[in-house]
Formats: sequence, structure tokens, C-alpha cells
Amino acid sequence: MVNPFFNKDVISIRDFSRSDLDYLFLKSDAIQILPVEEKKKLAFGKLLGLTFFEPSTRTRLSFEAAMLSIGGDVISITEPRTSSVEKGENLHDTLKTVDSYVDLMVIRHRMEGAARFAAEVADNPVINGGSGAEEHPTQAMLDIYTILKERGSLSNLKVALVGDLKYGRTVYSLLYGLSLYNTEFALISPPELKIRDDAFLDIDSKIRISYHKNLEEVIDHVDVVYATRIQKERFPDPVEYEKVKGSYLIDNLLLSKAKKGLLVMHPLPRTSEISHEVDSTPNAKYFLQTRYGKIVRSALISSILNE
Repeated sequence: MVNPFFNKDVISIRDFSRSDLDYLFLKSDAIQILPVEEKKKLAFGKLLGLTFFEPSTRTRLSFEAAMLSIGGDVISITEPRTSSVEKGENLHDTLKTVDSYVDLMVIRHRMEGAARFAAEVADNPVINGGSGAEEHPTQAMLDIYTILKERGSLSNLKVALVGDLKYGRTVYSLLYGLSLYNTEFALISPPELKIRDDAFLDIDSKIRISYHKNLEEVIDHVDVVYATRIQKERFPDPVEYEKVKGSYLIDNLLLSKAKKGLLVMHPLPRTSEISHEVDSTPNAKYFLQTRYGKIVRSALISSILNE
């Protein structure tokens, strides 16, 4: 099978086909059973550059752990204030500098278009680790892999997207990725945070959409509830955030009405949208997502670096 990721940028999940994702998932399965000495050869002598201009725990550490697990090394900018950006250096020059040191770069930035700009600037491949409110493609890849592994199939899938659907970049990447699998979506959000119209460009014929006021309306027939936090940092007006914070809560009482085998997922961090009592239920998959994230990102890095 031809490797569709070799030497490629990963900026939008829209740039990849269903067969591309299937390849990545098979690679993810295979990498888990490789002997350690073989796994360590996949990125031996290679260097990953993490350029994170926005806070991150899971994405940054996941990429770092993934690269180290396959034998590579990592250098990073974890905060703008620790780089020459603090001195007034522009993004172009910072990216060109990091690119000159590494074989592969991951960028996270609060500005829309930053990841695609990085891909244009860099000679080496670039992975979008979160670009404004646009996309987070590797999050969607690990989310879909989580569903596949925990549910056993991606066919006839019904997914409820709950919370901040306007600014949640993980939502858009997941929507695009799952559109390749003919998924049915139930969208639940405050009116102020409804999904942007541009989300359905080119995919409206591939998915089925319904809109709901609350999760109770669909909890008994969806296979996955994908919750997102209300993202305070993306609101231009703090007053508007105060109007919608705490709009939804997933707790055990709600789960008692759920379809058997429901997967509760979240890209994390969470605030108040999932009660901690849910953590001990078989429905909770958000910490498993972090484990699968390291696996999928290991497979992705390996695929980009090796033909």
C-alpha cells in the first residue's frame, strides 16, 4: 500500500481521503506491536520541532512522547515569551529558523491561517497542532481512531456534538473527518455558539444533520457524545462568555438515559461540562483519547518521515 503521508504537510483533514485515514489507522495498529528496538528505528536521527504559540498540555506532550517513542528527538518553543518573538521577531523569521534545525515541525497558533502559512514558509513538512478556531486535524485523527477501537466500527455512526460549536476547532476537523464515513450528526449548542455555515462546504451531501436544544433529546440513540468546553479565550466580549458558560452538563443521571455502549468523548481540557463522577463509568473515553493520541501521532510522524 502506498504511503499517502510521506513528506506531506498535515494542515487540514480535508486534504486526506478515507483510504488515507484507513492507512493511518492500520499503521497505528501495527506500531503498537512492533518490538521496541524496531520502533526506535522509525525516527532515529530525526528531529521534531514544536512551535507552540498557544497553551497546550495534551497536544504538545503527545507529539513529544510520540517522537521519543519512535527514536527521534524534540526541540520546542512552548511559550512566545521564551523565544525571540518576545523581542519583536515576526512569525516568518521564527518559523524559518526552527525549520532550519528540524526534519518536521508542529505549529499551534491562535491566528487562523498560521499553519498553512508555516507550510508555505518551511522546506520541511508541517503539522497543524491547532490553528485558531479553524482546525486541529490530528485531534480528529485520534478521535476517529478512538471510536474505531472502542466501538469496533465506524459504520452507521450517530454522533452528538455538544457545546462550543462556533469556536471549537476540534469540532470542525472531526466533522470533516467523519464525513468520509457517512456519519449522522446531532448538533447541540447555545444559539450564540452554533456551528459556522462554512463548516458544511463540500460535505453537506455526505452527512446528515439535525439540530437540538439539549442533549436529552438524542442521548438514547446516539453512539458518541463529543463534548467541548465553552472557550472563554476566543470570545471577543467577556460578557458574551458569561451568558453561555455552564450551558451543558453530562452527569450520571443523564447517562442513565443513554443508549447502551455510548462513548463520551472530549478533546480536553474540560471545565464544567462533564461531571467527574462520569470518569469511573465505562462510557468515559476522554482519557483513552490521550493514550490513542500518542499512538496515532507516532504512526503519523513515522509515515511522514519514512516512504
